[in-house]
Amino acid sequence: QWDLVESGGGTVQPGGSLRLSCAASGFTLEDYTIGWFRQSAPGKDRVGVSCIRSRDGEAYYPDSVKGRFTISVDNAKDTVFLQMNNLKPEDTDHYYCTVTKRSPQAMCIRGTGYSWGQGTQVTVSS
Repeated sequence: QWDLVESGGGTVQPGGSLRLSCAASGFTLEDYTIGWFRQSAPGKDRVGVSCIRSRDGEAYYPDSVKGRFTISVDNAKDTVFLQMNNLKPEDTDHYYCTVTKRSPQAMCIRGTGYSWGQGTQVTVSS
């Protein structure tokens, strides 16, 4: 059975930083593209914020986070990280990771994945 577990969320002030982690079990991330998505409420569309192909490190970022977020993969630990800097109140949301076989850009734009974890809450507030 494979699983994805997100962690690292919390409450920070505007301009602050957080580092989210997504740990995979039951499979190896090296075979997939991994993405981080945000969702404002259950039933709402998930929006891609960073996606990376584990095999070669190709990444995609939407303009809203470009220069502030960095996605990385530790294949030895089957863990994906999302470094979030210069956080803004509008970054507040529940964040999830998932995997797919699509390209990073396609994954982030389409918002689909094979499996979703429970997510982790990010709140940016003064």
